[in-house]
Amino acid sequence: MRLRIPAVGVNAPMTRLDLDPAGALQPPPADRPDLAGWYGGGASPGSSGTAVLAGHVDTRTGPAVFFRLGALTKGRTVEVDRADGRTAVFTVDAVEVYDKKSFPDGKVYGNAGGRPELRLITCGGGFTKRTGYLGNVVVYATLSAVDP
Repeated sequence: MRLRIPAVGVNAPMTRLDLDPAGALQPPPADRPDLAGWYGGGASPGSSGTAVLAGHVDTRTGPAVFFRLGALTKGRTVEVDRADGRTAVFTVDAVEVYDKKSFPDGKVYGNAGGRPELRLITCGGGFTKRTGYLGNVVVYATLSAVDP
């Protein structure tokens, strides 16, 4: 699988992500800043439900795959090359930033009423050396096409 977001210069390989023992989504490996991840326990991109993709905004070595994710705007496209050889094309509905203390799990991860939707998640919302990033950037997108 591969992720492309032309408006912010993303063209990245993807890997499967799982949950940690506490039930939180594990990010891609920190030693692979170019890699985006897809939560393999949920919907696959382009199928019914909410598919969740995550990536680092940066690492100790510099900018990472989702460094410019917060600059994405409504109406832009996100493309996911799927394992079945098709490309799921999503249109961005919104880009929001949430404080980690009040992250809306239900809104972000919840069922999309059977519609194929996509969430892209990375860190953001301010940074301190003591605690790291204070929030998360979340992109909401809806399937607009599936190319053969």
